[in-house]
Amino acid sequence: MAQGSSLHESPDQTGTSKELPIMPNRSTSLTKVRLKFEGHEAVVELNDNPATRDLVSMLPLTLKFSDYNNVEKVAYPPRKVSTDGAPFGLKPSVGDFALYAPWGNLVVYYRSFQSSSDLVHLGRFISGIEQLATMEGGFSAHLEVGE
Repeated sequence: MAQGSSLHESPDQTGTSKELPIMPNRSTSLTKVRLKFEGHEAVVELNDNPATRDLVSMLPLTLKFSDYNNVEKVAYPPRKVSTDGAPFGLKPSVGDFALYAPWGNLVVYYRSFQSSSDLVHLGRFISGIEQLATMEGGFSAHLEVGE
């Protein structure tokens, strides 16, 4: 499943070698999720990590999003997304989809922001980020696994 993974030889204690996978810098693509809101649709391509797999297990669901700090749209899933084994740390840019672990909220970045070790990178929007950015006040979005 890890596209682009490479292997290298690593000697074990007996002097023989065995192949060990090298994980890519960015997680591999898992699936796409569609966000449908007020006649619009946005699509986020998720990374393959424990947090995204847990989030996908909750879908489909409808979440209430609101603006935070004129930088991001935030929503709270019905339960906290598991971060066990998830990769922490992200300097978010426009189109990033993340989990802010301390508060348990999902974050859609429509502006770049400062780096945070409390963020888990869930994926990137491949369409619809412009429409999400223009949404004012609170709005509901239906999230479902796409094709």
